[in-house]
Amino acid sequence: MKLRNDIRNIAIIAHVDHGKTTLVDELLKQSDTLDARTELSERAMDSNDIERERGITILAKNTAVQYKGTRINIMDTPGHADFGGEVERIMKMVDGVVLVVDAYEGTMPQTRFVLKKALEQHLTPIVVVNKIDRDAARPEEVVDEVLELFIELGADDDQLEFPVVYASALNGTSSLSDNPADQEKTMDYLFDTIIEHIPAPVDNSDEPLQFQVSLLDYNDYVGRIGIGRVFRGTIKVGDQVTLLKLDGTKKNFRVTKLFGFFGLNRLEINEAKAGDLIAVSGMEDIFVGETVTPVDSHESLPVLHIDEPTLQMTFLTNNSPFAGREGKFVTARKIEERLMRELHTDVSLKVEPTDSPDAWIVSGRGELHLSILIENMRREGYELQVSRPEVIIKEIDGVKCEPFERVQIDTPEEYMGSIIESLSNRKGEMQDMQHNDNGQVRIVFLVPARGLLGYTTEFLSMTRGYGIMNHTFDQYLPYIPTSIGGRRNGALVSTDTGKATTYGIMGVEERGVIFTEPGTEIYEGMIVGEHSRENDLAVNITKAKQQTNIRSATKDQTSVIKTPKKLSLEESLEFLSDDEYCEITPETIRLRKQILNKGEREKANKRKKQAESEN
Repeated sequence: MKLRNDIRNIAIIAHVDHGKTTLVDELLKQSDTLDARTELSERAMDSNDIERERGITILAKNTAVQYKGTRINIMDTPGHADFGGEVERIMKMVDGVVLVVDAYEGTMPQTRFVLKKALEQHLTPIVVVNKIDRDAARPEEVVDEVLELFIELGADDDQLEFPVVYASALNGTSSLSDNPADQEKTMDYLFDTIIEHIPAPVDNSDEPLQFQVSLLDYNDYVGRIGIGRVFRGTIKVGDQVTLLKLDGTKKNFRVTKLFGFFGLNRLEINEAKAGDLIAVSGMEDIFVGETVTPVDSHESLPVLHIDEPTLQMTFLTNNSPFAGREGKFVTARKIEERLMRELHTDVSLKVEPTDSPDAWIVSGRGELHLSILIENMRREGYELQVSRPEVIIKEIDGVKCEPFERVQIDTPEEYMGSIIESLSNRKGEMQDMQHNDNGQVRIVFLVPARGLLGYTTEFLSMTRGYGIMNHTFDQYLPYIPTSIGGRRNGALVSTDTGKATTYGIMGVEERGVIFTEPGTEIYEGMIVGEHSRENDLAVNITKAKQQTNIRSATKDQTSVIKTPKKLSLEESLEFLSDDEYCEITPETIRLRKQILNKGEREKANKRKKQAESEN
């Protein structure tokens, strides 16, 4: 069997924030790839604004570096389970993975998630213990934790013999010793380990072509671009080829452009052969998992599995009293076009029409997945409303099932009791608990995804901000037939339209937590705060103080109100109840009741209660 020894294909996998994007930056800098004049910005692989701000990778990226005559194709994958659709398909494109683990935090839920996908594909692993220079680094224990995780996930004997490299990506140092003092200012230890341990691709470029699309990109000039690996044969610009569609149909087309990856650039190339990772343009309706073959030999590769969405929301056009004030794109047609465009590249997303021409059901992999789509639309000038997120219930083998998440919590011991109680109330089941020497506890729970909607805020206030919670989709399990989670407290709802006043806010701030600053424009039916009790309360915060000509004895005392609580987009989505919408514009996020008028809302609630009692 002939091998292409001049090439290696690897994916870098890790939990969010364990340093894989920084590691890729360092590999780029220290390889023979970039021109000496090229200035590399920090997190160069994260091209999207939101990725840079939040420090997370959302879209898989590929790059290639040159080292001692070998080309190493590197896929930088998202660490967050909401973007697991990307991770899974990348595993098909590579021959090995570099698992990056933080020398202090050790294995985390998403480490488990991405590693499981890699082991299922029988890929060769290399472990990098990163941040070895951290004060509380515990490299030996972390390697033991990784080994335990490998065994638990059913790794075979070869996979269990993984080599370990110790590094500090931030400082650009590495070594094969777990002593931080032995670190050297080079990444050669990692490069050499990759070349020695990761299998070279098989060179079967004289056989008929097989190229499979794993990722999609979109470009206004050339349309859809299919990114994937050439598994067999050779592909050249100008070739007539056949695209084997997922529905069994075949389409012939001509390859108009081929791109290879080098450093941070996508370069046009004339041909590619078995083992190369490339991008192909010229097919308008190419989709993930489809195979490109010669016209005279149609042999498709196994279809790629794409994780199904677990959460859905209704997206609507904005019909609030302030609609159209701030957004550039406000019509149903514009919103629908934008959602359809998202489907060009995001295969884990589903958009379905509803009975109303102004509403769509959008399903995704989790709250983060959907909130990033909303945030992108908002920044592009769209105005819309969304409903409360709901989990997707499925029937599996005749049994009604719902998604469950694996939740890992790191917290000081004093908050442990209230966390266990709160998750048990949300039908969570404890799987594991470990006490650390420094007074910290790590607890693992399996919780219905419904129970986690709106839980983050409660969790942060319960642990006073000291707790860290990570969760990732685990599996579908039989549905628990009770109501779980959701918001406990009612809302403070405005009865008037106008500007919020300090006097008006002072009159109601004892009743709960206010979200609105004085001077903010509000409308009837808008939510201006959270009530301290379970029911909704109608309030008027636009009231002005009556002016009289009588001097007040306390006139020198200025009015002081508590600082209003500002909700982020995620917190706003978590806050929503069934009868509420979140109104999103490029400048403002507002919460509102679906029925704005107080009288009509009360009538609707009465009808709903009546219907429930009759059933």
